[in-house]
Amino acid sequence: MPAEWEPHAATWLAWPHNHDDWPGKFEPIPWVYAEIIRNLARHECVELIVNNARAQTQARRLLQRANALTPNVHFHRWPTNRVWLRDSGCIFLTPQPGFARSDSRGRLSPHEHREGHDLSRADQRPKKIRALAPEGGSLALKFRFNAWAKYPNWRHDEKIGTLMAKAAQAHEIRPITNAALPTRTRIVLEGGSIDVNGRGTLLTTEECLLSKVQERNPGMTRVHYEKAFADYLGAPNVIWLGRGIAGDDTHGHVDDLARFVSPDTVVTMVEPNSRDTNHGPLLANLRRLQAARDQHGKPLNIVELPMPGPIVFEGQRLPASYANFYIANGVVLVPVFNDPNDRIALNTLTRLFPTRTIVPIYAGDLIWGLGTMHCMTQQQPA
Repeated sequence: MPAEWEPHAATWLAWPHNHDDWPGKFEPIPWVYAEIIRNLARHECVELIVNNARAQTQARRLLQRANALTPNVHFHRWPTNRVWLRDSGCIFLTPQPGFARSDSRGRLSPHEHREGHDLSRADQRPKKIRALAPEGGSLALKFRFNAWAKYPNWRHDEKIGTLMAKAAQAHEIRPITNAALPTRTRIVLEGGSIDVNGRGTLLTTEECLLSKVQERNPGMTRVHYEKAFADYLGAPNVIWLGRGIAGDDTHGHVDDLARFVSPDTVVTMVEPNSRDTNHGPLLANLRRLQAARDQHGKPLNIVELPMPGPIVFEGQRLPASYANFYIANGVVLVPVFNDPNDRIALNTLTRLFPTRTIVPIYAGDLIWGLGTMHCMTQQQPA
């Protein structure tokens, strides 16, 4: 899995339509999306999923009014339940040198599309990847999606990853659990639960993947996950953080906590206020990062970012975090909240990404849907 800062062919987004995701506050959300698309389309293609022809017409009109409708915006009419493609969409991979196609087709058979490929044995991996990856082509991991093991409406979203892979002409692989488990099933995993440096190291959290609360894969242990990350994502070095931030309905996604910004550098959120509920968990995560090592056994460079002040709406603490930024070609989109720490976050990311434009996107309304820039996007590597 390439790092997010590596060149993109496109960014995938889904146009907002579910008013229940922003109850009583939906009206500004399409305009926030228009601002995001306007900035992205200047630098790369935007593959925009809309529910139907009517939704496409409405989106086109709004994007045109916002000066965001360009030839770089491509529409796909596929129904969705929600818009959080980081979690429901496929994860695009780039075959490594030496793993080019050796057969004449380079395609999965219908049976393989349906049942998935077993890459759990290391001695099988080169053979399988050679059979699947066309020269210069890409792969798409289609993990199962079950709405964070929390919500009942996910049937449309479960199909989105396959549709994305087909549209991108990527070869779909459906990861399955390790042979050591009694029953082999497809693995449930959301893109927001992991972050990679593209060199073999991956960040994730115990709260999301190992807790019995919102349990994604009953029976999968730390060892099973680490083998899956090595086999399917090319990331044998896993750094486990602890708990997520307050208000996160995913139960601990790492993209609100800590993110790679280069192969050896991680930005991590901290909460200076010792009375805030996020103080203890974020401090513990910082300590883990300080003790962690990269794929070469070297310490990480760690950059601390202060959390924005608590955002509460209708009595609910919302998961506002600057770590939910999105890195695209030539630009980094950063959620801001009209908070004094906005300036610190923007200045810090400007130093870390000197060749990219840092674009603040006001997310005070968007965060009522419990996600921002990173949650809604999925990159397609060049």
